[in-house]
Amino acid sequence: MGVLLEWDQRLFTRVAAVRVPGADPALRRLSHAANHGRLWLGTAAGISLVGGPTGRRAALRGLGSLALASFTVNTLVKWSARRPRPLLAGVPTIRHLARQPHTTSFPSGHSASAAAFATAVVLESTRYGALVAPVAAAVAFSRVYVGVHYPGDVLAGVAIGAGAAALTCRWWPPRPVVPERERPAARAPALPLGKGLVVFVNNRASVDGDPSSSAGTGTGTGTGAPAAPLSPAGRLRALLPEAELIERGPGDDFAELLAAAADRAAEIGGALGVCGGDGSANAAARAAAERGLALAVFPGGALNQFALDVGVPEFEDTAVAVAGGAAVSVDIGVARSAAGQDMPFLNTFSIGPYPELIRIRKELEPRWGAGPAAAVALVRVLGTARPVEVNVNGRPRRLWLLLAGNGRYVPDGLAPAFRPRLDDGLLDVRLVDADHRLARTRLVASSVLGTLGHSRVYGAERVPWVELDGFLGADTLAYDGEVHPGVVGLRLEKEYRALVVYRPARPGNELRLEARRVAATARYRRRVRGRRLPADGGPSA
Repeated sequence: MGVLLEWDQRLFTRVAAVRVPGADPALRRLSHAANHGRLWLGTAAGISLVGGPTGRRAALRGLGSLALASFTVNTLVKWSARRPRPLLAGVPTIRHLARQPHTTSFPSGHSASAAAFATAVVLESTRYGALVAPVAAAVAFSRVYVGVHYPGDVLAGVAIGAGAAALTCRWWPPRPVVPERERPAARAPALPLGKGLVVFVNNRASVDGDPSSSAGTGTGTGTGAPAAPLSPAGRLRALLPEAELIERGPGDDFAELLAAAADRAAEIGGALGVCGGDGSANAAARAAAERGLALAVFPGGALNQFALDVGVPEFEDTAVAVAGGAAVSVDIGVARSAAGQDMPFLNTFSIGPYPELIRIRKELEPRWGAGPAAAVALVRVLGTARPVEVNVNGRPRRLWLLLAGNGRYVPDGLAPAFRPRLDDGLLDVRLVDADHRLARTRLVASSVLGTLGHSRVYGAERVPWVELDGFLGADTLAYDGEVHPGVVGLRLEKEYRALVVYRPARPGNELRLEARRVAATARYRRRVRGRRLPADGGPSA
């Protein structure tokens, strides 16, 4: 230990003797700007504004990692190490901060925050990470340069910050840059410039695009002011000038216009497009599948989960795929009622308090934004929810929640983030049991600790179908963000690769996927014969 401290002191002395032209005032100001995380709060706000969905995820992960690192350093480590600050005798006066810190030296909180934020941003976006990382490195170096930390303090802070960012992946895995690597290609017409594509534009959907992504494509003013961002329809016309657009305005009937767009696409032998959120994509998928049309999804809603999981996060991705005829096949989940009504879903189906959560989230979203609105809705629902009684594959269950995903969601738990693929032929069924004592408290605790997979109140399994009946206390159900009145009985199943969706081509491994699907279906069929249920009172094997 003595050798390390001696090395640390020598390196500090060498840095104090370094003269970098112009660096003294710049690094002093940079170090001051990072006080209390102000620099990173401003950076997060900027990334959120210009970065679209990816930027918002990067900013949110960055702030969460920063908070975790700051708590670890300032609450746990500093008060146990109690290392005094370096002496400023050898540091030029021009570098001294106006106000010297009064806390202990080990580790560097500024370095921990910088490393946490930069690492978190890199996990979500290498592009924004490349911009943030040099600034974070400069902040860490500045703490030695201005004389308030030893190099060892900074290295320890960087390690803690990077570890905090990595730890967030346990609860919230980063979305892969290239989703669904093993997707088999599907046949779809190539429509250069969009000729033959009929796009239904739901202008009433809350647009979740990046206004800056269309900068330079609008009409200039001649005064040097930036061009006004294009509307979704304007962006579509710029990317696919020969596509036919059918726009929904105030007072227009959604179903009528969508049916007209689908009929027109079938008449000219082209393809159907949709610009809107997940609810619009759901309805368009149904119309396209019924008519044997390929579907082009242009993300224009608040969450755009389906578009992100397919692999078309931006309008440009879909436009490239449409022009080249690149497409993939995806499954459609279907909830079939005993009365013969089909409710298809591209993302999730649920009973229990989840429909109420969706309703509250939609009310708060215009004022709060999607993330905060969902968090507030979850707190409200957990406080007022009541269990639902339902027969699952013929066996009575009391549940806080039943959630079925169209394909396997990652991670395992109550906050699934994304799906590696959408054509596995399986439903991702997750149940929260209400029969155990303090079920909700145990559920929240295990979620926070990352031990949900071992909790007795939670269970999950991938199955080809599940039958539900005998509902009691389930007045509503939800699918793809839409709330629907409850029904008497349901069978949840998959329509295997029933929909063709445009997406830039990537290599696939068809045989391995098919083998997994067939094997899983056979195992589940044997279990259902014995009336064994998914997630029956504990984690699945």
